[in-house]
Amino acid sequence: MDVTDASELSSRLLDEVGSAVIADRGFFETVLLGVVSKGHVLLEDVPGTGKTLTARSMATALGLSFSRVQFTPDLLPADITGTHVFNEQTREFEFTRGPIFANVVLADEINRAPPKTQSAMLEAMEEGQVTVDGDTYDLPQPFFVMATQNPVDMEGTFELPEAQVDRFLAKTAIGYPDSEGEVELLRRRAGRDTQSPTVESVLDPQQVEELRTVPETVQVDDDLLTYMADIARATREDYRVEVGVSPRGTQRLFEAARAMAAMAGREFVAPDDIKRVAQPVLAHRLVLTPDARVENVDKATIVENVLGEVPVPTV
Repeated sequence: MDVTDASELSSRLLDEVGSAVIADRGFFETVLLGVVSKGHVLLEDVPGTGKTLTARSMATALGLSFSRVQFTPDLLPADITGTHVFNEQTREFEFTRGPIFANVVLADEINRAPPKTQSAMLEAMEEGQVTVDGDTYDLPQPFFVMATQNPVDMEGTFELPEAQVDRFLAKTAIGYPDSEGEVELLRRRAGRDTQSPTVESVLDPQQVEELRTVPETVQVDDDLLTYMADIARATREDYRVEVGVSPRGTQRLFEAARAMAAMAGREFVAPDDIKRVAQPVLAHRLVLTPDARVENVDKATIVENVLGEVPVPTV
């Protein structure tokens, strides 16, 4: 598969998911960016905007297995990873796989589970495996996590620690549809006899694996490598930021920019690719100073300011 094939398949997939969910195409691109970049995506938005439907539709369009885990305060790590169960016939303990053993896993309202349970996702997201009672089990490939959290009704929730938020390639929000979009949502509902819309498979697991290798063929000019490093360093020097973008974040920016170029059908990264992915890839990694938090400084605004200050190379 080359970049032309990758771009065509990406466009078809975005069209298919867009037929089920009313949202801006840029939102779907960010979610797909996580898949193509071999990363994971965090969705933060109010209830009822279509986060769960997006995850399910994306999994179906990709032709991958889907699993949904509803995070609650009493959820245990074993409820996610699985546990050993005694088989009375064989008189041995056998491992029963948990819901994390799927290609696409929706961690719904991840901030409602305690930190111990949240941490059960870390090894899976970073290493593609889980360890239970000293035994390590590989997760199915490709493996992609979409986690959601609501910015409202925060009572009884556990905020994700910075180390775990940094594991997500991108953070985005679906937002409310505009007036025309909401009318279209009702029109689509009137045209079917089921409550939730459905989509058709566009890819199969083998094609998804091939799609995820295409960004490795995309070329990045040395000046753009310096540009990305300068952006990351600039976030660390901003007076409103206590902890800036980590080296892991710089690498994820590089990977996301290559994936964006591949999705656009280009064999090279352009400065606009970096600007397009910078906000969803970098903003959630910033830790603000206490004064900035009191003043409700928007992390996305800081990234925009940095992009405006760092000189753009001519490629």
